[in-house]
Amino acid sequence: MTDKSYGTHHSRTAELDSTAGLLTMIGAQLGTQLSNRRPLRERPRPPALVLVAHGSRNPGALATVTELMAAVRELRPGLTVRLGHIELNAPLLGDALAALPAGPAVLVPLLLSRGHHVKRDIPAAAEAAGHLRTVVAAPLGPHPLLVDVLHDRLVAAGWPEGPLPEHERRRAGVVLAAAGSRDPQAAVDIRRTAGLLARRLGVPVVPGHASAAAPDVATAVRALTARGRTRVAVASYFTAPGRFADESAAALAPGQGVAAAPLGTHPAMARLVLHRYDSALAAPGTALTPHLASA
Repeated sequence: MTDKSYGTHHSRTAELDSTAGLLTMIGAQLGTQLSNRRPLRERPRPPALVLVAHGSRNPGALATVTELMAAVRELRPGLTVRLGHIELNAPLLGDALAALPAGPAVLVPLLLSRGHHVKRDIPAAAEAAGHLRTVVAAPLGPHPLLVDVLHDRLVAAGWPEGPLPEHERRRAGVVLAAAGSRDPQAAVDIRRTAGLLARRLGVPVVPGHASAAAPDVATAVRALTARGRTRVAVASYFTAPGRFADESAAALAPGQGVAAAPLGTHPAMARLVLHRYDSALAAPGTALTPHLASA
């Protein structure tokens, strides 16, 4: 009995040892295979987005574009978003680009029409950043989202939210106060926005310029009143507060009408920035080299 029992016990022990050895061998083989596998490649980070603001001595301008940058980051977590200025505020665009690590970047102008800054200054700064592969997106305007913002700003200033009655519509008009540019394409862009806003409001909308182009805002206001449009509003077609927005609002006589706030940090602005970013990357021929994407 003792010998037989010992034999059975010895057989089972050998069987267990054999199974354990087999499992150990399989585990070792799997470990070797796994260790020889290349690690999964990390998903490439999307190109950085660089907001390009004009710059202003008004502290409200820097606060506004900084808040807009935060809104863009909130809408697109994980996207590197930076801010650079053409002049007057830090960081200047060249410094903002120099601070980025080597790689791709999309520059989105916080400007509302084509002009010298969009066509010359911003591409020149991009080209000077030799460690980056860049594309310059189209300016924010014209775009229907901007018309939504202009309408909301006018309503907040006191313009009726719904359609005007016929008798009020016949005596109402709006001046679209814009920065102005000597570039004829900028004038085309501003007139297009004025047309879109006119269709939205159901009243005439005429451009007025704060600089560089005619008519100025005060002249545009007088032109409307001469046509019998005695209820005049000024729509502030500026990204942020500043001297131009203040001077444009002052073109209205007391009680003549309402002056809206600049576009600012309206929620549609961050969406439009990302739309310009995405459109620049999707444009045919985009190779992330300095050039201007089509609107």
